[in-house]
Amino acid sequence: MEKGNSGMLARRIIPCLDVKDGRVVKGVQFENIRDAGDPVALAERYSAEGADELVLLDISASREGRRTFFDIIERVARAVQIPFTVGGGISTVDEVASALAAGADKVSFNTAAVLRPELLSEAAARVGSQAVVAAIDARRRRPGDPEAGWDVWIRGGSQPTELEAVEWARRAVGLGAGELLATSMDRDGMQAGYDLELLRALSRAVNVPVIASGGAGSVGHVADAFLQGNADAVLAASIFHDGTVTLRELKQGLAALGIPMRLQ
Repeated sequence: MEKGNSGMLARRIIPCLDVKDGRVVKGVQFENIRDAGDPVALAERYSAEGADELVLLDISASREGRRTFFDIIERVARAVQIPFTVGGGISTVDEVASALAAGADKVSFNTAAVLRPELLSEAAARVGSQAVVAAIDARRRRPGDPEAGWDVWIRGGSQPTELEAVEWARRAVGLGAGELLATSMDRDGMQAGYDLELLRALSRAVNVPVIASGGAGSVGHVADAFLQGNADAVLAASIFHDGTVTLRELKQGLAALGIPMRLQ
């Protein structure tokens, strides 16, 4: 990880591109999907504006049971110089290797890993833990009561499981995941702030980086994810797609609060 201006390890800002039928889309709590643009054009834009990494998720692949979007991976890899993670519909080690060969730096798993956890260890053995991301879509079991825990959902947020998110995170890291991407389904697209209790619980439970996802609506929300949620990176989509704040504005605002940022 690069160091920020203060010499401390820089926190990462990661725009997320949810891709459906070849287009970037955005919804609210995994519903009410709307078009947000071309994935390659947005990847280029966010890279130029100072994104540290990108995440591209084929949001309908697992639900529809088809392979992920290797053509888009190749086009994005040609267009940007920053690392990017891909996920959605990748369910075999050979597909992991194909995604990396197409230009991705990391692969994230949610549904496939929940259904067959050993996929995480197989992937880590093949490509290394640093390229394996466990994505967890979590919803509170009882609203307003973090002590009750969070359920893990799969298939693009359409199917609940009996797994508890923090327990599953520990297991996923034990199997070989080198990073966690934690999305709060309660906060997704609401732009009302991240689920800080979820982030704190995950950060305490594992010794790998935790990426916060679901809820960014302001510089303050992102700062809270770092300072109160102990996140190592934040994922955001709506605030960038809608022009609420630019990457440069966000990073400058966070740096002004003393959070180490890689500034261009």
